[in-house]
Amino acid sequence: MKIKEMLLLAAAGLGLIGCGKPGGDANTLLIGEYVSLSGNTATFGQSMRNAIDIAVDEVNGGGGLLGCQIKLIVEDDQSKPEQAVTAVLKLIQRDRVTAILGEVTSSCSIAAAPICQQNRIPMVSPSSTSPELTRKGDYIFRTCFIDPFQGAAMARFASQSLKAKTAAVFTDRKQDYSVGLAQFFKQTFQETGGKIVADEAYQSDDSEFRPQLTAIRAAKPEVIFVPGYYTQCVLIAKQARELGLTQPFLGGDGWDSDVTLKSGGKAVEPCYFSNHYSPEDPRPEVQAFVEKYRKRFGVTPDALAVTGYDGAHVLFDAIRRANSTDGAAIRDALAQTRDFKGVSSRITIDANRNASKELVVLKIEDGKFKFVESVKP
Repeated sequence: MKIKEMLLLAAAGLGLIGCGKPGGDANTLLIGEYVSLSGNTATFGQSMRNAIDIAVDEVNGGGGLLGCQIKLIVEDDQSKPEQAVTAVLKLIQRDRVTAILGEVTSSCSIAAAPICQQNRIPMVSPSSTSPELTRKGDYIFRTCFIDPFQGAAMARFASQSLKAKTAAVFTDRKQDYSVGLAQFFKQTFQETGGKIVADEAYQSDDSEFRPQLTAIRAAKPEVIFVPGYYTQCVLIAKQARELGLTQPFLGGDGWDSDVTLKSGGKAVEPCYFSNHYSPEDPRPEVQAFVEKYRKRFGVTPDALAVTGYDGAHVLFDAIRRANSTDGAAIRDALAQTRDFKGVSSRITIDANRNASKELVVLKIEDGKFKFVESVKP
């Protein structure tokens, strides 16, 4: 079924929902989550789910929300936009959830957001950075920074911190996330006096990148910006090194995965990428979450775990302040979020339902992600 056809099916209105309504019992508050538990961004989705599970357990362990225990209903969208639409349709029409958390990637979030908007179900994306997402309607929010900030920050880092005068850009043309980051990087890098000497593209699921990398090699850039997801970025780095390219790679938060370190090895060094947090951050809320996550799952949380945790708590806080399961009331409370103390940073929702918050730049060195600097909005 095509996405447009699915959107038409979603047009039927729904009544008020919440504790004691269809899909739950008198003591249950239903929250939906659609996430990539399989497919190209599965490690991101799994991290997000793990962290949201922690947030739910914290709230339920503290007495619940509005006198109810939160019940999380999870749908795997397989990292596919069309499956994201199907997942959200199920959560709204079958499960009658009060609000929805998701998705990780911009393409999946952008595909599913109109379903939530049409049915007046508040949706909070913890980590989708494309500016297009929150333009889908006033029930659509995010708790992460957006691509104009992320792309511009990395362009300034390349120009000011690395002193680069020339850059190549290698974009995944099928991902809204990658296209947006590339656009804002190029614009800002040129504004700072830099020159884009190569502008190449690939598609998600490609495995052969040597023709484009050969063209990049011929252009002799000082840095190479690859705003993609770790699955392709690792392959790109390996093939680039095989072709003799030794320049630093730059990227966005899509590089943040243990897979990048384990599979990329020396090929991804040096690399600098923007991210939502650093586990080296000494703030008590960061160290407390890192310890809790490690104890439960045996690994250090990546940025998608942190954004998932923050996004869930921002939503729960809004429901608590709204003192209601009515979608419009929750929407209004989300819009009024100010200076929320998250793990990633303090979060304020702006007039466009985006989060104003800082980012960090990390470096891949000696098989680790190392903090370089932070950038305020």
